[in-house]
Amino acid sequence: MHIHLDLIGGLSGNMFVGAMLDHLKTPIPALLLQIERAGFADLVELTATSKNDGVLTGTYFNVSAEFEAHHHRHYRDIKQKVEASLLSEKTKQISLDIFRLLAEAEATVHGKAIEDVAFHEVGAWDSIADIISAAWLIEQAGITSTSVSSLPMGGGRVKTAHGSLPVPAPATERLLRGFEFIDDGISGERITPTGAAILKFLKPGEKPASSVLLGSGYGFGSKSFPGISNVTRVSFFDVNTASTTLSWQEDRVVQLNFEIDDQTPEDLSVALENIRELPGVLDVNQSLAFGKKGRMMFAVQILVVSQAESDVMAQCFEETTTLGIRKIELDRAILNRSEHIVNVGTEKFRTKRASRPGDMTTKVEIDDIAHLPGIRRRSTKADIENQTSEE
Repeated sequence: MHIHLDLIGGLSGNMFVGAMLDHLKTPIPALLLQIERAGFADLVELTATSKNDGVLTGTYFNVSAEFEAHHHRHYRDIKQKVEASLLSEKTKQISLDIFRLLAEAEATVHGKAIEDVAFHEVGAWDSIADIISAAWLIEQAGITSTSVSSLPMGGGRVKTAHGSLPVPAPATERLLRGFEFIDDGISGERITPTGAAILKFLKPGEKPASSVLLGSGYGFGSKSFPGISNVTRVSFFDVNTASTTLSWQEDRVVQLNFEIDDQTPEDLSVALENIRELPGVLDVNQSLAFGKKGRMMFAVQILVVSQAESDVMAQCFEETTTLGIRKIELDRAILNRSEHIVNVGTEKFRTKRASRPGDMTTKVEIDDIAHLPGIRRRSTKADIENQTSEE
């Protein structure tokens, strides 16, 4: 799925969410469930109402907070809360990526370490709910590529917790470097920090050469501008050319590497299991290797999401005897996959289906068939995987 953003009035978190809801027709209770899984349901109230400004009709998404909107919250606290939430791993990672982009911009602007950044406007629960809602809708829509119109410059000044600042605000300007702007003569804050972070995360590129327009959604902002609708339009395109349709997602991870030659295998196995359970750890591998003086050692390789890099390294130093860790940023491709339950008689078996170019493969969870005797286990495995792969 490709989406194109037309920033007619501008872009904010609630305008993006409103436009997505307007097209996807997602019911608010489904969105509220995600806020509940994130642990914020008792702090905010969500509404999505139809709006017509006399020119366009769309959806106005609003988050009402239960207390002071400009309460300060640190990035590290928001990060911990999202990591510990019950959100899907995909939604969790998108949310963390967007918050990290904001934190990095704020840290650069104010000359602070990223972990010490205190959000003000963006730290309010309503803005946090905007970001989590946007992350979940991005996952639900199956977005694989994006593009965007020229960005409206805006003008004047905006009141912030740091005082009166020029538009675009410093953090917003930092996030939007490299984007094309136009001055349509209408002043005001046209793009908010939350909107800028979402746009930065989406990494807009070129429009697809061949696609089918499925429809559009319009998300209204709370402000009114003279002679223009304050909306974001999100158009949805099916990139239906087989040669250009990807059956995988691409992202970036961090690989941590170190060797151990002075820790017992028994203790190291416990340490690596503890590391494996940390939030953000994708995989932990160990293999035998030979070091100096021909000594046998364990080579350890850990894959983590970028947001968890520092926490995992700290735990590696705590759990193992290593004196140093090498890290490499890697691009990776992951096949689109889904989990399903297959009924065989009275038994239920979990399966994972992977979409490969031109094909679908299925694997049954080995733990679900481990209790079966050898021949029956192998035949049951083959029957389930062959049957579901042909569906």
